Formats: sequence, C-alpha cells, structure tokens
Amino acid sequence: MSGFKSGFVTLIGRPNVGKSTLMNNLIGMKIAITSAKPQTTRNRIQTVYTDANGQIIFLDTPGIHKAVNKLGEYMDSVAEGTLSEVDEILWLVEPTTFIGKGEQHIAELLKGAKVPVILVINKMDTVKPEELLPVIEAYKDVANFSEIIPVSAATGENRDELIKAILSHLPEGPMYYDEDTLTDEPERQIAAEMIREQALRLLKDEVPHGIAVTIESMKEEKDTSVRHSHKNICVIEATIYCEKDSHKGIIIGKNGQMLKEIGSRARKEISDMLGMKVELHTWVKVKKDWRDSDKEMKRFGYVPGE
Repeated sequence: MSGFKSGFVTLIGRPNVGKSTLMNNLIGMKIAITSAKPQTTRNRIQTVYTDANGQIIFLDTPGIHKAVNKLGEYMDSVAEGTLSEVDEILWLVEPTTFIGKGEQHIAELLKGAKVPVILVINKMDTVKPEELLPVIEAYKDVANFSEIIPVSAATGENRDELIKAILSHLPEGPMYYDEDTLTDEPERQIAAEMIREQALRLLKDEVPHGIAVTIESMKEEKDTSVRHSHKNICVIEATIYCEKDSHKGIIIGKNGQMLKEIGSRARKEISDMLGMKVELHTWVKVKKDWRDSDKEMKRFGYVPGE
C-alpha cells in the first residue's frame, strides 16, 4: 500500500504518568487498566490504532521504577526491553520542570536509541498554557527528541496532533492487523486485569501490589434468567490471590461487601468489553510472597524473558 505507514511504538515513563490512559484514548477503547496507584501495569500490553494513513501498534509498558522484588525486576525488564524492539518511542512525563532521578534514568536509557523519540508532556489540562513553555525548555536537551508534544490523556486534548506526529516518523509498511483489531490481548487476560483494576481502586494502599488475578473458567452459556431468551451470558470464575491472611480479610470485607463491590464493578467493565451479560464468581486465596517466587510469577503470567 503506497504511502501507508506502520510500525511498533512503545510508551515509557515513570509509574503513574498516564501511559495506559493515553493508550486507551489513542485507540478509542479501554484495553489497559488504569488507577491512581503506581505500578498498575505489570505486563506489556499491545493495542492497535488504524486509519487511512497508517497503523500504529502501541506497546504499553510498566512504569520504570526502583525494583524491590522479583516482580519489580520483571516489570523493569519488560519496559526497558521494548526500547530495542520498536520503530518509535513515546516518553511520557508530567508538566513539571523538576527532572528527578527516575526521569534521568530514562534519559540515560534513551541516549542509545536508534529510533525517533517523541517527548509527550501529559496532563496539560492541569496547568496553564504559559506554564508549559518552561517544561519544554527544561526537557528539550535531555534527549535527542524528534518532537515535543503536550497532551491530556484524560480529556483527549492534542490527541490528533500526537497521532499525526507518530505516523510522520514511522516507515512505510504493511497493515499488520485487520483494520477492526484493537488488541491481540486474550479476553481472559483483559478480564483478569479488569478485576485487578477494581481491587486497586477500592482497597487500601498496602494491599493491591500483592494481588494477582487468574481466570479459572470463562464460557458462554444460554441466559436462563429470562424466559424464552435466545441470548447468551458469559460465566466467569476468577480467583484473587494475595500475600497475607490479613489482606484476604480486607479484600473480602465485612459480610463480603468489599469482594461483592469489586465483582460488581468488574462485571460491568467486562460486560461492556464483551458486549454481553456477564455472571462473575470470585474467590480469594492466599499465596505468601508470590512476588518473589519465579514459579508463582510464571503461574500468574509474569514470565522473565518473555
């Protein structure tokens, strides 16, 4: 296809700068989970944007941070490993002139980049326009940027300008995915993440980082709750794992109310994604110190080297 641009673009940055929110906004659908807590994203998530001019395959990565356990080391390796695999890099930062150790570390990683790097200043909706100029001035020489673009992942401001800039720096290439494809993530994996997202949003700070979610079964059945219904319902059985017995009690909550609320919110998200009614059953189990166990990390889908 002459003039058609395509390629792989990674989003990197410190935890909680809005990478997943921006990626969801760019493709026009929620695929990656989001929360106000750092280190929400644990694995590399691949999504697809397609228009008449090209196709962008986005790789959303965990926030780069100082690891304190094997899961943290895995997350950093996932994020840093994408830098050598892509055609373009988006580095997300917040609109502040302070360049901390986390940003300095990322700047060092980008010094050897052999592909275009776009600096994306996110959360522009939180500052006045005149406050952006000092931020651009502070960052412009930190790395060899092809462009510097302020955006708001929350409101979508400058979304189209960013898409246009990304495509301009990609090579001509094929359409890797059908134009209707938004992600190659399995539905089971997205459903598990949506349950974990609600746990992240509802639970106390010390609990969520030690949570993992597995989908034990996910199948379509006839909806027997409505007489003469010809529609199907998706029945999901999921297990939420935590690291301490005390955390299990917090997740379940008084009279099971917390677990019920997590399930209720997650069910709505999963139903919206699947476009059908969902029946969700959740259990809570303890798996002590799983974040420092290679065996358990692999079981939960966090596989070093993949």
